[in-house]
This record gives sequence, C-alpha cells and structure tokens, in this order.
Amino acid sequence: MKKRALITGITGQDGSYLAEFLLNKGYEVIGMVRRTSTVNFERIKHFQDKLTLVTGDLLDEISLINLLRDHRPSEVYNLAAQSFVQTSWSQPVFTGETTALGVTRMLDATRLVDPDIRFYQASSSEMFGKVVEVPQKETTPFYPRSPYGVAKVYGHWITVNYRESYNMYACSGILFNHESPRRGLEFVTRKISHAVARIKLGIDEELRLGNIDARRDWGFAGDYVEAMWMMLQQDHPDDYVIATGETHSVREFCDLAFSHVGLTYSDYVVLDARFMRPAEVDLLIGDPAKAQAALGWTPKTSFPDLVRSMVDADIHLLKEQNR
Repeated sequence: MKKRALITGITGQDGSYLAEFLLNKGYEVIGMVRRTSTVNFERIKHFQDKLTLVTGDLLDEISLINLLRDHRPSEVYNLAAQSFVQTSWSQPVFTGETTALGVTRMLDATRLVDPDIRFYQASSSEMFGKVVEVPQKETTPFYPRSPYGVAKVYGHWITVNYRESYNMYACSGILFNHESPRRGLEFVTRKISHAVARIKLGIDEELRLGNIDARRDWGFAGDYVEAMWMMLQQDHPDDYVIATGETHSVREFCDLAFSHVGLTYSDYVVLDARFMRPAEVDLLIGDPAKAQAALGWTPKTSFPDLVRSMVDADIHLLKEQNR
C-alpha cells in the first residue's frame, strides 16, 4: 500500500516542495487548506491534480480530528503557521494562536485519532534569537526576539512534551532560513530577487530595505524538505538543526543578486527605517553536524546558486506577466 502523508501549509513554499518530494517517493499526499476566499494555489498548481486537498484549520481542533479520521495518514507534517516575522509584531495574538497553540491542537488530534502517526513539527532558527552561542545546535538555549520566535519555542517544546508524555513519534526540525523562487514576496530574499528583476527590466528604480548587515544562514528549501522526510524514517524520534553552517549578510545577498544581472547594488538600494525590526536577531548560523551524522543529510545547493536561481526565476516570471 502507498504511504499516506498529511501536510498542513501545503500551499506555502515548504509545503509545495515537500508535496512534490513525497509524490516522487510514491506517497499519497493529503494537503490541508483553510476555507478562505484568499487561498493561493500558485505554488502547487503544476501538480495539484495529484493531490487530495481537504479543508481544516489549526484554530479548530475538531476539524483536525475529523480530517485525520477521514484520511488516516501515517505521517503528518505540520508546516502551517503565521510565518512572517514582521507580521508577528502587528498580529502577536493571531501568531500565538496559529504558530503556538495550533501545534498543540494538531498534536492532540493526532494523539486522539492515532498516536502511531509520525509527526513532524516545523521549528525555526528564530527561536535562538539573541544567540547564546555560535553556531547554534540542538542544545543551544532559546532566546526568541519576536512574537513569531516565542510562538515557535512553544510549538517546539509542546512537541517534545507530547513525545515524552505519550510516547509519540514526534520530532522537530529546527530549520534555519531556507529560500527559493517560491518564497513569498514579503520575505527579504524574495523581495530582493524580485526587485532586481524589476529594476533590470526597467519597471522600478530602487529597492528599499532595513538592516542590510543582518546575517543569516540561508539554504535552499528544496534541500530542506528532504531532511523533514528523513527525520520521520528513523527508528526513534529526535530533533535536528537543519542548516548550511554558513552565514551571509543581506548586503551580500544584494551584491550577488544585482551583479548577476550586471548591476551594482549600492546604486539602487535605499535604507528605510520602516523596515527595521523592533528587536533584531543576532548572528544566526546553524551547526548541522547531528543531521549529517544521524540522517546522512547535507545541503546540495550553494548560496550563490540559490541567489542566482531566484533572480532568474523572477525575471522569467515578470517577462511572462508582461508579454
């Protein structure tokens, strides 16, 4: 029989890459979407006919219980969340409801319907925030610096708690920043690649950014979803940092992106205080040694290749839109 997996947040960047990956592994993939008038299927439209899409909501545990009872997955990947850090400052309560308590509802629904389901929780490097040590590994204490980071810490620890309290196969992937051409335009990496494309094509003349000296550990989302799957194939559940082990600044990202199309970033980038965070995160760089040793996972895509692929994709997208 085919393995069956449920993905919450399937219309997001990670959900779309994970769905493709699992379909290629021969899985039957169930995708949970909220019943709203604004659901965007753009990222999954090229393989949507191979998916089973169902409605459910992390704010409503009954809907999750019914969904699990109806479809009986053997694996659950909980990727849905309010996942934009900047928005978490203006919507802190909603962020807590979805990104924190939503994890509890999904875990509890899993426990009630079938505690043998293998459960993956999408944790985040934003949990480290004001970092206590560099690089960050699984044992590094958390010090979140945003409502999003705080909510992710709750989601992480409630996953550990259910694993230890109910003997569930529940694990968390502490994923450092992972990007792709499918990243939302509100994220700085896609904001840059899309702006570079617009400037190169003569549509815009400048790019406004906040702190361009902020540094992050950036990888390719398509590489990272493989690590999610690997975590659920082990004999015992555990938590893993997924990262490249390299750090780059927003300035470096800009330099690579603009130079890829023959431009100089300093001619177009304008610093704008509106995009500064109330509390900035320090140097985020992950130590993926445990994942490499235990899972055999390593990132395949280099930072320059990631940046260039995002710029190329946005140039192609804009040309298609303006034909």
